[in-house]
Amino acid sequence: MNLDAQHPLATGLTADSRLIRAYQGTRPDATPVWFMRQAGRSLPEYRSLRVGTRMLDACLDPEMASEITLQPVRRHNVDAGILFSDIVIPLKLVGVDVEIVAGTGPVLGTAVRTAKDVAQLIELDPAVLDETLAPITAAVARTVAELGSTPLIGFAGAPFTLAAYLVEGGPSKDHIHARTLMHADPDAWAALMDWTAEVTGRFLRAQVLAGASAAQLFDSWAGALSLADYTRFVAPASTAAIAHVRDLTYDEGAAGTDVAHTDADDADAASVRRNVPVVHFGVGTGELLKEMHAVGADVVGVDYRVPLDEANRRLGGLVPVQGNVDPALLAAPWPVLEAHVLDVLERGRTAPSHVLNLGHGVPPMTDPNVLTRLVAFVHEVTAVFADATGSVPEAPVSAPSAS
Repeated sequence: MNLDAQHPLATGLTADSRLIRAYQGTRPDATPVWFMRQAGRSLPEYRSLRVGTRMLDACLDPEMASEITLQPVRRHNVDAGILFSDIVIPLKLVGVDVEIVAGTGPVLGTAVRTAKDVAQLIELDPAVLDETLAPITAAVARTVAELGSTPLIGFAGAPFTLAAYLVEGGPSKDHIHARTLMHADPDAWAALMDWTAEVTGRFLRAQVLAGASAAQLFDSWAGALSLADYTRFVAPASTAAIAHVRDLTYDEGAAGTDVAHTDADDADAASVRRNVPVVHFGVGTGELLKEMHAVGADVVGVDYRVPLDEANRRLGGLVPVQGNVDPALLAAPWPVLEAHVLDVLERGRTAPSHVLNLGHGVPPMTDPNVLTRLVAFVHEVTAVFADATGSVPEAPVSAPSAS
């Protein structure tokens, strides 16, 4: 299915951005940078705006969610915005009793532990999201209009991570109840995973259709699984979730031209059909990287535990990578952080392309000035390298802006 003609990728507005080019496996004029959990957390302007508003209420307020999404783009000059939302939003909107508890995370009113519990849960129809996601799509549309040529990333939680929250009833260190259910009652587990794949897939698709230029699936808790369990019990559901956006395509003109303004006789010859890029990221998933790519991702996010050159080796040297600055080093003296970032960039050069990010989210206590300085440093040092190696495209990509 082709995206709407006014979508930022279809018009060419974001198709030539550093981020999208890197996600497609091309090295742009400088390494693109964005940070997981950049929207909120460490920014004083975010904390001021959020006073008196609960997390999920903020996510469902289109004006507030859009403003929070834009704040780090304005402040840090990152190469992408990522929608301010939460992976449990589609659960709440489909009718699950869930809230974000400060200092704890998502907490469910009732844990889903048995086949009967699963049967009751999946009576909630994911199709209601077509209407209840209206605040999310409004936030995306509002944000995209402000971002201009800077792409917006939509995101969702992977089916296993959502299922883990549902079965555990909240955060867990080892996800023992979820792992027990998958083995003790494989049929109930399969039904649960089919349902979470449908719920989170619809959430992701709605964001892309509303204007997001890329999609990221977060499997925060997949690192608790063995490779065998991931492959058997989880990967099929992740494939199903990603399938909700795999069919979304756009026609890009040759050499970056806009097919919409190309003569009709030349349009087919000039155009290239591209899919909306999909990133798959997990925490502690070094042993799962190849399988996480195989579920249908274009790009694999790597946490801080595995060096990017080793991750690239495990991925066969064919997959764009994203990551993986250790968030702990954001509070280290600048020379220490600088050396670490240079090492990450060097290791990232072994892959077809690289988007610099953290190996997990921005810690709340991070000095925002460090993030701003880090973005400028990466842009500067990688642009110099590109100039020296002659790898910059003949028509350099314009720097993203938030208009």
